Amino acid sequence: MVAAGDAGKGEADVAERLDIEPEMVVQEIGWDEDVDDDVRAAIEERCGSDLLDEDADEVVDVVLLWWREDDGDLTDTLLDVMTPLSDEGVIWVLTPKTGRDGSVDPADITEAASTANLAQTANVTVSDGWKGTRLAYRSTKAKR
Repeated sequence: MVAAGDAGKGEADVAERLDIEPEMVVQEIGWDEDVDDDVRAAIEERCGSDLLDEDADEVVDVVLLWWREDDGDLTDTLLDVMTPLSDEGVIWVLTPKTGRDGSVDPADITEAASTANLAQTANVTVSDGWKGTRLAYRSTKAKR
């Protein structure tokens, strides 16, 4: 988890905090006028291409899911966005920070992820108004 003091480093490092690498294919779901365009630009710069929209048919490495409290059923949406996700891919659920319009209870994300058979693996601050929760496929290998 990124410490609160790290949030002031600026949007340039946000792609690094989200583990975006050059050549990754990134799909964006849930865009609206309230999203942070600096975050989007930093991710596009880091991966070297435009973000794919909701209608793209490609296999993707990362799904950026901008999610607000009133956007519907998060479990259903997670199941939908998993379809084009590569086996090693991740979903970043980007939500308004606590106290802002549309903020989402972290327990709701945890419950939806568990129901969709995803593991919550990280939480980061992505901008002044948004935070991110990293979800990945649960490991199928037995742990010893």
